[in-house]
Amino acid sequence: MKSNPITRIRIISICLFLFAVLLIGRLYMLQIVRNDTYSERADRQYSSTSKNIFTRGTIFFQNKDNTLVSGATLKSGFIVAINPQILINPEQVYEQIKDIIEVDRDVFMTKAKKMNDPYEEIAVRADLDVGPKIEALEIKGLKVYKDRWRFYPGGETASHIVGILGFKGNEFAGRYGLERQFESLLLRKDGAYVNFFAEIFSDIKTATAEENDGEADIVTTIEPSVQSYLQDILLSITEKWGSQTTGGIIMNPATGEIYAMGVYPTFDPNHTEKQKRSEIFSNPLVENVYEMGSIIKPLTIAAGIDAGVITAKSTYYDKGFVIINNKKISNFDGKERGVVSMQNVLSQSLNVGVVHVVKLLGNKVFTDYMYSFGLNEKTKIDLPNEGRNLVDNLKSPRDIEHATASFGQGIALTPISTIRALSVLANGGTLIQPHLVKSINYKIGVTKAIPIDTSKHVIKRETTEEVARMMVYSADNVLLDGTLKIPNYSVAVKTGTAQIAKEGGGGYYEDQVLHSFVGFFPAYNPKFIVFLYTINPKGVRYGSETLSRPFFDITKFLINYYEVTPDR
Repeated sequence: MKSNPITRIRIISICLFLFAVLLIGRLYMLQIVRNDTYSERADRQYSSTSKNIFTRGTIFFQNKDNTLVSGATLKSGFIVAINPQILINPEQVYEQIKDIIEVDRDVFMTKAKKMNDPYEEIAVRADLDVGPKIEALEIKGLKVYKDRWRFYPGGETASHIVGILGFKGNEFAGRYGLERQFESLLLRKDGAYVNFFAEIFSDIKTATAEENDGEADIVTTIEPSVQSYLQDILLSITEKWGSQTTGGIIMNPATGEIYAMGVYPTFDPNHTEKQKRSEIFSNPLVENVYEMGSIIKPLTIAAGIDAGVITAKSTYYDKGFVIINNKKISNFDGKERGVVSMQNVLSQSLNVGVVHVVKLLGNKVFTDYMYSFGLNEKTKIDLPNEGRNLVDNLKSPRDIEHATASFGQGIALTPISTIRALSVLANGGTLIQPHLVKSINYKIGVTKAIPIDTSKHVIKRETTEEVARMMVYSADNVLLDGTLKIPNYSVAVKTGTAQIAKEGGGGYYEDQVLHSFVGFFPAYNPKFIVFLYTINPKGVRYGSETLSRPFFDITKFLINYYEVTPDR
């Protein structure tokens, strides 16, 4: 029986189609997925050693128009080395190269005299124009080798977020920040040389994101202009008040996306050798805990309103102090105010007032609310070494522990946990997860967006709207006598001043304080929440004096930069 010519043509066509798909797939793998590997081999035209050329995934920032900006990438250049065994007339060689590369004469001559050593580096990370110039000299025993290293284009910009690379023993890897957190994704593994045709026709495996750890770039939520502006503000606060440390976070309270996060003093990850103390590489916004003071009061007020024991108009009699467990708790000035409303408790930041709210709630209910704001757990932010909040006082049977916690003393929180808790008041009552990574772009072409969980609703929306109104009233009428009010925008604010606990316990320092500030806007549908703190400012008592104007400077910048529509 003769075969049908049409059938044969179809079979051949199918075979050709499958072959084309196979070929295109393998070419995609070679030219796109494994491009770095072959580019590296091409770059080794200057090298005769077996040293691997460094490669690693990129960490991106993201502009407000979604364009990507490199925060951590690779920079190419050269290593210049000599072989003392065959180098002739080192003095003359030095004279020939001194105008091409910076090298100390004594160092060069010392290395040139190591006659038993065939390889001595005299310059590393030399610019791209150095290689051709050195090669053109054609000096025996003088060679250049293609090199590549980690480079941070923004310098100090978001350095505590991006992190650094470093050695631990013989392992060179991410040691801080995102570099450490996503080491397995940013790492690039060298592949052995394979014959081109064998590579094309070898068995094809279906690649998935999970199978390709170490083959991805990271896209963050950091907006570089916002980040730079925040860092400038932190520097100005520190310099003006002589503070020990100043930090800040700008976040979307509805999604947990962090637009900026910074701390001063900071560092340039391109020049880590200049830092004498490794502690500067750590991120205190995530790793350290502090007693935050009165910015916790809105949470206490929210608990009271949500539980139905107070409203903004509820009153109590304020004597200026209260005795609990034989200990005296006073307002910041100790003055008796008589009949006071809850609005004035928040606006005037009265300790006795929030202690009254806790008494109405009862210790257990108050603790349950504080826990619902996430104070008893880590935020699980995508950075390493997140600190654990110190909130065991909320488990105490003693009333005094709950009373002091109501105004932010006796419990210590990470800044990231603090802004997360206060975001509940800004977003309608949801406990969100702060995060810095927006997507993971795998080398195989798969992009994995980071999911946002907004399902954990902890207090009623009506409660948050009432507290927001109270905080807006404070901004418009009380904070620095209302001089910072923005007419067309509702801004909700709270300041804080906290004593700093002595190391090892035993009370508080008399001369050490932490100032804090939180605000969100537009207040009833916020796009931004901003948290600031500064430690040990000099010559000033209250957080309202050090941080109010910087906060409103940030607010005005964000309103203009993002063209936020007025809400009143």
